Amino acid sequence: MNDPLPNEFRRGPPRLSDAVEPIPFGSKPHDMTDPDEIGNSLALLAETGDPVSIYPASSTNVVMGRIRSVDPDHPYFVLELNEGEYIPPGECVLVAWLRSAKMQFKLSSPDWSPLANQPTLVPAAFPEKCQILNRRAAQRLETPLGIYYLASFVLNGKPYELQLYDFSAGGVGMRAAPRDAVGLHVGRRLQRVRLELGPEAVMIADLDIRLSRTFRSFLLGEQVQIGCQFANLSPLMQEELARQLDHLGASRKAGGH
Repeated sequence: MNDPLPNEFRRGPPRLSDAVEPIPFGSKPHDMTDPDEIGNSLALLAETGDPVSIYPASSTNVVMGRIRSVDPDHPYFVLELNEGEYIPPGECVLVAWLRSAKMQFKLSSPDWSPLANQPTLVPAAFPEKCQILNRRAAQRLETPLGIYYLASFVLNGKPYELQLYDFSAGGVGMRAAPRDAVGLHVGRRLQRVRLELGPEAVMIADLDIRLSRTFRSFLLGEQVQIGCQFANLSPLMQEELARQLDHLGASRKAGGH
């Protein structure tokens, strides 16, 4: 059994604020059916310790957990639930972020029994199929090292200034220490955000928060990653954003990155 030790990403149990919503109806995910690919994806979730959201068919509550381990020889893995949590009998849907994509699959059991003397560990067989929905429809480019690209805005009278770490034609990624990201919840709209996308490039845009997750940085300690989607971009702003992406992409190629 591949049972990884708790790593730097496992800092306390997953919270309800970490819950990942199921893939919306009308989306066009692709199906993953190869058992090896499914096993590798589950193993990656076990390695990173990213939260898994479990939606039982018989309940309106979400159960939070992680992938604890994946059997390297059999289509079998173990869920680690938060203490005191349980999965009601029957079908459930599991959803997690897998790098830049949303991964979703169904499982069913008449009795989700935990392992002996380990009430938080629940074994399960691999799903026959996983749905994968890429959240990045546009290529994202990381901001250059050593240059601070910033997003500045005011929310409920409080000023914020977060570092940009990547951006694309569809949105931006920001990060900050947890104390500097208070109030930045998924679904919230940030209005008139000042984006510094280069030494002489500044844009003002509205952003919708689509992702919020905590991770552990070896250099900066605990950080919050905020993924945002542009809202109401004018054609002129879209052209300016495309110019900055082209400029950054050309700079990367010239530098051999």
